[in-house]
Amino acid sequence: MPVSVNIPLERAWNSWSSRPAEMVFLPLGLRLTPLAFAASTGKACLFEPGDAVTLGRHALDASLVELQLSHAGTTLDWRYTKPDPFSLTGSWQTAKAGEWGLRFWINLCLSSDNGEEVRFNETQGAAVIRVGHRFAALVSEEPPVQVTGHASLADAVQDYETHGYFHTRSRAEAAPVLVLRFNLEMMRENRFALAIADRQDLAIAQARALLAGPEMVPPQAEGEPAIALAALRDVVAWNTVWDGINQRPYTAISRNWDLGKFGGFGVWLNDQFYAALMAGELDAGLARDNLAAVFSGATPQGNLPCLLTANDAWVDRSQSPIGGFVVWQLYLRLRARDLIEGAYATLARNHAWWWRERDPCGTGLASFGTSDMGEGLYKGTHFGARNESAMDNSPVHDEARYDKATRTLDLWDVGLNSLLALDAEMLALMASELGREEEAAAHAARAEATKAHIRETLWDGERGIFANRRRGGGFVKSLAPTSFYPMLAGAATPAQVDRLCEHLDDPSTFGGDPVIPGVSRVDPAFGDNSYWRGRIWPPFNYLVYHGLRRYGLDERASALAQRSFALFRSAWESRRICPENYNAETGEPLDQPDTERFYSWGALMAKLGVAAATDVTPWHGWEIANPGGEGELGPFASPLGQVRLAISQGRLRLVQGERMVLDTDVAGRISQLSIAAGAISLRLPPLERACFLNFPHLHAGMKPKASLDGETIAVTEEDGILVRLPVSAKAADFELRWRAPIKSTRP
Repeated sequence: MPVSVNIPLERAWNSWSSRPAEMVFLPLGLRLTPLAFAASTGKACLFEPGDAVTLGRHALDASLVELQLSHAGTTLDWRYTKPDPFSLTGSWQTAKAGEWGLRFWINLCLSSDNGEEVRFNETQGAAVIRVGHRFAALVSEEPPVQVTGHASLADAVQDYETHGYFHTRSRAEAAPVLVLRFNLEMMRENRFALAIADRQDLAIAQARALLAGPEMVPPQAEGEPAIALAALRDVVAWNTVWDGINQRPYTAISRNWDLGKFGGFGVWLNDQFYAALMAGELDAGLARDNLAAVFSGATPQGNLPCLLTANDAWVDRSQSPIGGFVVWQLYLRLRARDLIEGAYATLARNHAWWWRERDPCGTGLASFGTSDMGEGLYKGTHFGARNESAMDNSPVHDEARYDKATRTLDLWDVGLNSLLALDAEMLALMASELGREEEAAAHAARAEATKAHIRETLWDGERGIFANRRRGGGFVKSLAPTSFYPMLAGAATPAQVDRLCEHLDDPSTFGGDPVIPGVSRVDPAFGDNSYWRGRIWPPFNYLVYHGLRRYGLDERASALAQRSFALFRSAWESRRICPENYNAETGEPLDQPDTERFYSWGALMAKLGVAAATDVTPWHGWEIANPGGEGELGPFASPLGQVRLAISQGRLRLVQGERMVLDTDVAGRISQLSIAAGAISLRLPPLERACFLNFPHLHAGMKPKASLDGETIAVTEEDGILVRLPVSAKAADFELRWRAPIKSTRP
């Protein structure tokens, strides 16, 4: 009976298909599909991806899904809500009429993937389908004008386009696709409900009961971090689809590409890692789904392939190794040991593959290439090798030659080697956490050796910046934001960091507005404004941000994050698009036809907006901050589980469920936050005024003891345990211990 049971019940109803407005109940293969017909054009549509669909709010579990649907000049505000896992409610409102409403028809199409017959119970006003022992019933507040039956959705479209809306010969009481027809003259707005039960009468009754209640719609997010988190959620949720070929959910590069471009599914390595990272901010299960999509493609040779689709497999290449960085951040956020237990060996094999296949001269520095494996498009070519960088046409590889003997480009790439050093460092942390001390030491040694090579070989002293370098030759002319990646790897000296910051400030190179251009502004390729030749790419901003954070340049990092989110927000709030990239002079994303408008990694800019209030990093652990203003952020995933941050009147409150864990007026970022059984520890920023920490869930009977930099500090009982903090010119480590345990946040 079930079409797929590989999905949590809470997510069973969702926008799984390629049609954004279509809702699918995966366990039964049920589909509820909107169809529109405009007599003015004689055309019907199923609202395929494109300009006709504007994607609104979308909860991960589809408890709220909002869209704006347009056809032939008519626009509808469309909404689904989900009261429980087996029920779905929906509504439409006419936002704009493009013609007389009698001639514009909106239709609800009910069908199943296995072709079970749908029957209309005229007495009950319900369309009912039985799948196995389950019944699903669809009802509407305003009854349909007529009900028609068709062999498929395509036949329903053809019926409208051939016969128009006056045609009645397709009326039916039963068919594989039953269509409930409404027009906007009689039903400018309407509500509908669908319920699943194990008896037909119960399914109908439950659907009717849903319509009797009010439509519950949550308020819009307020405050920049909350708006950023909501945008991150919406992008991840909309791009999370069902891969029917591999029978799995995953967050696609863009839901617009899965069928047309990739033939059913597409896993681009680094895109999928970023999808896992962003999903992890919201839901551990979806983060795991995305990691599984990556690791299931690991090759016998050891590498994680660059691209796997229904049409092709680029197993001859990988992509710059960000996997260790992503998985370690997810582990720190979710504190789920199985994440590193399941990922470590595969990531370690991938890391070893890079040095075996991409350092042909044994120099300790790697180059991009394309191995003699598989039959992937561009294999064994210059473009195939540079494509491994994920920066397909970047000018930083224009001067490189493809060495057929070694199957690599003849240059050392600073971005690749920085990420290899970081990857080794993250693998060392994982190995140590897993008790594999010898492996941890080997990875740490590899990381330090690579960092030394980067400092000594890839630093262009004349220009004061890291750059790609021809093997045995000079530096290439073109520079990209990858020149700043040695900060992310911890490879740059303080003096080198100072010079790098000068370039980030220089409006003629990587400064100016907006930021960060994909190539220096003085580079002739900057004017090309074509893909990686000049345009702004979210991964650049995200990785450079973390490089700045690693070196303690928090004000610079914060400014970059704010500018990045502002750029994202300018497109998101006006057009609800999440661009793949942006024009580096105007900030316009759609000035080039190559830019995908709803690209998953575009939400990295929103993730930087969330970081103003909370983040989890290898350098600072779990951080929370009060960015000012008013609002509530969350729920989001944390080492404590799902939590919320409430910001009001200068105070920051950390809430888990109904329990307030922390209440404070500390300004700035609280870092290294850890909450375990009987202990809370954190690092305080410098305090310009006296502040307090309050722990409402604790009391004096728990015998609490507090310390600041190891020195005992007084605690009092006032609405919980209150600790008053003195003015301090430096950061300080705070710890609170008590006897009575509370639930641990660690395994």
